[in-house]
Amino acid sequence: MDEATPAAPAPPATEPPAPDGPGRLRVPARAARALVLAAVFTCAACGLVYELALVALGSYLVGNSVTQASIVLSVMVFAMGIGSLAAKPLQGRPVVAFAVIEGALALAGGLSVLALYAAFAWLNLYVPALVVVAFAVGALIGAEIPLLMTLLQRIRKQDAGSAVADLFAADYVGALIGGLAFPFLLLPAFGHIKGALVVGVVNAVAGIAVVLWLFRRQIGRVARVALGLGMVAVLAVLCGTYALADGFEVSARQALYADPIALTKRTKYQEIVITKDVSLGGASDVRLFLNGDLQFSSVDEYRYHESLVHPLMSGPHGRVLVLGGGDGLALREVLRYKDVQSATLVELDPEMLHLARTYGPIASLNRRAFDDPRVRVVAADAFSWLRGLNQRFDAVVVDMPDPDDVSTAKLYSVEFYGMVKRVLAPGGRMVVQSGSPYFAPKSFWSIEKSIAAAGLATTPYHVDVPSFGDWGYVLASAGERPAARLAPGAPGLRFLDEPLLQAATVFPKDRRVRDVGVNTLIHPRLVEYEREEWKNA
Repeated sequence: MDEATPAAPAPPATEPPAPDGPGRLRVPARAARALVLAAVFTCAACGLVYELALVALGSYLVGNSVTQASIVLSVMVFAMGIGSLAAKPLQGRPVVAFAVIEGALALAGGLSVLALYAAFAWLNLYVPALVVVAFAVGALIGAEIPLLMTLLQRIRKQDAGSAVADLFAADYVGALIGGLAFPFLLLPAFGHIKGALVVGVVNAVAGIAVVLWLFRRQIGRVARVALGLGMVAVLAVLCGTYALADGFEVSARQALYADPIALTKRTKYQEIVITKDVSLGGASDVRLFLNGDLQFSSVDEYRYHESLVHPLMSGPHGRVLVLGGGDGLALREVLRYKDVQSATLVELDPEMLHLARTYGPIASLNRRAFDDPRVRVVAADAFSWLRGLNQRFDAVVVDMPDPDDVSTAKLYSVEFYGMVKRVLAPGGRMVVQSGSPYFAPKSFWSIEKSIAAAGLATTPYHVDVPSFGDWGYVLASAGERPAARLAPGAPGLRFLDEPLLQAATVFPKDRRVRDVGVNTLIHPRLVEYEREEWKNA
């Protein structure tokens, strides 16, 4: 007879939950996973907003959006890899580690724009500061993924492929929402500094509160209290900074300008700043800046605009097209000719047009040119507008901002000038503001060669505008080389006359034609020339 096998002990009625299992969560496993994936979604959206904010700020402050985007994205992606590796030892305590990282990320990302603005305004250390901030934010973003994966696995074990698919699906969709929210919601509603701070608050709440609430039974009481207090401190810093942001921005912006700031506007296209200085004698100097670049000074703008417009008007000028020049000052000079039948002005930024019409000092300078019945105003991108144009013009004034980034360099390209040539009526002419042949000779002669490469005959000339220095223009026509002279019926001018204009076509030996390339859409050489020359000016 076989020996009887002893019976196994009966299992207890209820098994104690595993230390890390779903039994220690506050909600069922399915709901817990949904909450963690929601946190992934939100954190991804916040992370992409931080990236875009850094890129956009660099484009506003220093131009050259391609370089700024390259620095931010390459540094951040590299830092994300470093952060992921650095998070490996933290996976033993993922709840605490993730909460700490999210608090640090909320602070670093939320304060990033403010810190970089301060570095630019007071320390002149923008690029080094940008690299440090981008690395810090990128490393913290990179540390999120391994910890989030660990938290998901704590809720319910899942094969690696499915877990990665769920995690990255939430991450990528969140990035989409963040990418769309930045230009269409955050910038218009809050601006750069406040927008980043708002995102920091969202980041802190999503990254800390949700995880702490969901996994609170898996960490000790002291850790819960410490992390809770830490989150409160993070939110207090971000909210306090938000309350002080307007004052900070005013102080930082004023540090960039010599004269008192009279008006600022942040539009979807640019930052508009108007300064006004009143001398002891009562004379005022009103200056317009776009993204930090001086556009005119009321003291000597007549020199610039007389030189830009009146040599052009010695040719046919019944129908005139002004591309750029949203301040209306070039338009003012065009309208001084009574035989101008129509003047069409194309300006990208509607807010600039609104200021030119309604802001007293500028409306006074342009002599309320926009009220003239001969004027038609179009708020559009000149490049795109020209592509669909089927009208002809006798004279075209191209008064665009300097080509220091790709978005403006296309307005100085061979392709752009080719489109202008197409809309010129027989005998029609064009003039282009072309920068300084003294401070930026490569840029100046590249513009001239680009116009010539579009099949136009050119006459370059330059004059002295004290606010800018030696400043140049290119007069062009589709036929013979145009002569730089004044029209027989030209109105009385304060600065320009025939002898000066004839002398203006002569360049000193050290500033004559350079061996430079033409500027095209595919090869925007002007961006590199501008950055190199104005950096050393």
